Amino acid sequence: MKKRKLKPFVVPAVYILSLAMLLTSVYFIERIINNVVFKSEDVTEVEEVEDVVSEDTDVTNDMPVVNTEPQIIKPYVNEKVKVVKNYYDYQADNASQEESILYYGDTYMQNSGIDYASDAEFEVVSILDGVITEIVDDEIMGKTVKIKHSNDLVSVYQSMGTVDFKVNDNVGQGAIIGVSGENNISRDLGNHLHFELYYKGSVVNPDDYYGKLTSELN
Repeated sequence: MKKRKLKPFVVPAVYILSLAMLLTSVYFIERIINNVVFKSEDVTEVEEVEDVVSEDTDVTNDMPVVNTEPQIIKPYVNEKVKVVKNYYDYQADNASQEESILYYGDTYMQNSGIDYASDAEFEVVSILDGVITEIVDDEIMGKTVKIKHSNDLVSVYQSMGTVDFKVNDNVGQGAIIGVSGENNISRDLGNHLHFELYYKGSVVNPDDYYGKLTSELN
């Protein structure tokens, strides 16, 4: 058999072709590996996002509900209204007690409420939701409105000039029940509101109850 001698350019061409095939194989293997790793990372990221959403949802569900229970408000909203005579406090100093004494018909009496006044008549509002149980036009105390609230609270508004409701009407907290006026027992105070608050049948100092929730009452 006659041996054939390879031409000089054949051997380099074979090496180049082999190298190209090797590089091509490496490229495709690397792509396959990257795709597998990428998909695995994607799944992990999605699971992490789902975990975060689940945790957020749990936190939201566990958040406390805001308490919507109303606080006891003052019987007026006009900022110009001022206290002109305080509730008689047995534990107060002598000077404060003297300023809380009423004088009528040659008789000294302890003030059982708080008197509010302004230069002009002002709107009187209900301190809480309730039901009007009594409206009278008293010769000494003037027009008087009594409102029964929940939790054994009763508010009394005396020296009213006008009243916009009638007995058995439901009133909401902050509802305007009328305007301030005058009475004979404190005529020197002029236009004012005499406000009293009763808890479990006993008269109390309104200042000790403003801002409280009814559930906080003892």
